[in-house]
Amino acid sequence: MSLLQGIITRLVSLKEQAANGEVAQRYFEVNGERKCSVKYFDKSDTYELEVYQPGEKPQTYQFDNIDMVAIEIYDMIS
Repeated sequence: MSLLQGIITRLVSLKEQAANGEVAQRYFEVNGERKCSVKYFDKSDTYELEVYQPGEKPQTYQFDNIDMVAIEIYDMIS
């Protein structure tokens, strides 16, 4: 399985987990260092990507397309 395919699989699982009305969240790490987290909001069908940079405040981005958020995560962890 490719890295991108693995990311998409985790995002699909996140969406399925959020089907019960709760906000679901996943973390993505590289060598034990947390790079970002993704939340899925079922009500609005959107993903929220929070990007962590050492020494900086996390930046948050909204996506309504699973492919776009997967590409952003891929760029960060590859």
